Amino acid sequence: MADSADLGLSGRVAFTYPDFTIYELARFFIVTALEMQSVAVGWQVYEITHRALDLGLVGLAQFLPGMLLFLASGHAADRFDRRQLLLLCYSGFALCSGLLLGLAWHGTRAVHPIYGVLILLGVVRSLSGPVSRAILPQLVAEEHFQNAVAWHSSIFQTATILGPALGGLIYAAFRGPSAVYATAMAVSGVALVSALRIEPHPRTKPREEISLTTVLAGFHFIWRQKIILGSISLDMFAVLLGGAVALLPIYAREILETGPWGLGLLRSAPGIGAALMAILVAHRPLRGRVGATMLWCVAGFGVFTILFGLSRNLGLSLVALLLVGASDMISVIIRATLVQLNTPDEMRGRVNAVDMLFIGVSNELGEFESGLTAAWFGTVPAVVLGGVGTLGIIAIWAWLFPELRKADQFVRDAR
Repeated sequence: MADSADLGLSGRVAFTYPDFTIYELARFFIVTALEMQSVAVGWQVYEITHRALDLGLVGLAQFLPGMLLFLASGHAADRFDRRQLLLLCYSGFALCSGLLLGLAWHGTRAVHPIYGVLILLGVVRSLSGPVSRAILPQLVAEEHFQNAVAWHSSIFQTATILGPALGGLIYAAFRGPSAVYATAMAVSGVALVSALRIEPHPRTKPREEISLTTVLAGFHFIWRQKIILGSISLDMFAVLLGGAVALLPIYAREILETGPWGLGLLRSAPGIGAALMAILVAHRPLRGRVGATMLWCVAGFGVFTILFGLSRNLGLSLVALLLVGASDMISVIIRATLVQLNTPDEMRGRVNAVDMLFIGVSNELGEFESGLTAAWFGTVPAVVLGGVGTLGIIAIWAWLFPELRKADQFVRDAR
């Protein structure tokens, strides 16, 4: 029987790979910078216009480039050196923070220049997403990949806890977004320096000619793999309807009556729940019935979203968002592991690009949907209806994708 030291090490086995450790450090810094910046942008835009729809447009500005460029970015992630592409993306993130800082210094009272920078940010993210995910399997052995995904998600969520909290506090302390953008630019620089030390171990892969067939290969692969199609589309529609992040500035300012610090806490709460759940899964890996587990957890995401929408108490709202993050994290780990372990390395960039498009639809386009429905029906009805819609999606997907509902293990049976 393994002793306690062996069991402890097994929960942290991904960190025995030095390149994985360096990569996660760099990613922690870049996500922290982006999350700090996101809080500042949301509060700044709402402070200028006081319109829910403009908060939705923040998400739309970042989504559109990804929708237009995901095929090219996925192909680039498979064709070119992923480390070099990652460095390029981190440099782009630092540039976007610098541009937002310049706008803040000039005291802009118009949102259109901010949207322009967010469009550029969306261009960088359209490449960063598939590259960041496709490089991960080159850093650890396949048998330790679920552990790597769990820690990968946990570190991401830790950054989503720290980033918004810091962003809100710095915004409040310095009475404006300039200090937040300056800090985000500096932290992005630290991420770039850290990423210089990563040395991935790519597998030999055939050199494909660029054609419509090769560019669309990610779509074709996902369409044939119904478990993957079901898992990523389920997440897309559930979060598209149930996401309430875009409306948090309104909740913080008008419903819960807090300031930027309260917005930071609200933005951090889902990350706390997600990080705790990811650490739990890292030490207690999912062993079976992964499809049913994913469906139940997405249902929990919908229920806790409804609870948050109805809450008028800051403490209850934080608990509801913590549970939203915890339930969502299990489905994230299951989806990410299903996609990565069932995809050949030479196609991971293109498949992950399609997956990132689905995630962009759920997150950034979901922010636009939230802002639009809030403008139509009001903030609270928009959030509650979104949670109810998520529950409806669960029932439909359980019927449409029996392969997902019955999935027991992560890797397909050999044929």
